[in-house]
Amino acid sequence: MIARIALELGPWSWWVLGLVLLAAEVVMPGVFLVWIALAALATGALSLILWDAAFWAWQVQLVVFALFSVVAVLIGRRFISSSKASDEPLLNRRGESLVGRTAVLEQPIAEGRGRVRLDDTTWSVEGPDLPVGTRVRIVASSGRHLTVEPA
Repeated sequence: MIARIALELGPWSWWVLGLVLLAAEVVMPGVFLVWIALAALATGALSLILWDAAFWAWQVQLVVFALFSVVAVLIGRRFISSSKASDEPLLNRRGESLVGRTAVLEQPIAEGRGRVRLDDTTWSVEGPDLPVGTRVRIVASSGRHLTVEPA
């Protein structure tokens, strides 16, 4: 079946595949199919040049397409990952975003553990024993626990 399609469409089969993959990327955005589509178009360009060569069988074309795909995806990943700098790097790390803030102890720190209220949330804190109402500064975050020291 693959051989028949490749023979009927000739080198244009790769161009058709590339355009179909680009259209699929528009429908399902995720910036992945673009790189595979570029590999198909590159294979199509190479097919236009080498179509009459004896060694340019459909098996060789598939291997070239696979190699181009891997290279395109690796280059694409490097390009995309280097351009993603967030303006809010602590957005999904709420505990880390609290480091440096001050709060008043809601429950005393006894035996190294207590509680503070920040905004609308009560947080478990660890630190030196301190009475209720003491102002503390958050110095570190570890999961759901904050480490504090007297402010």
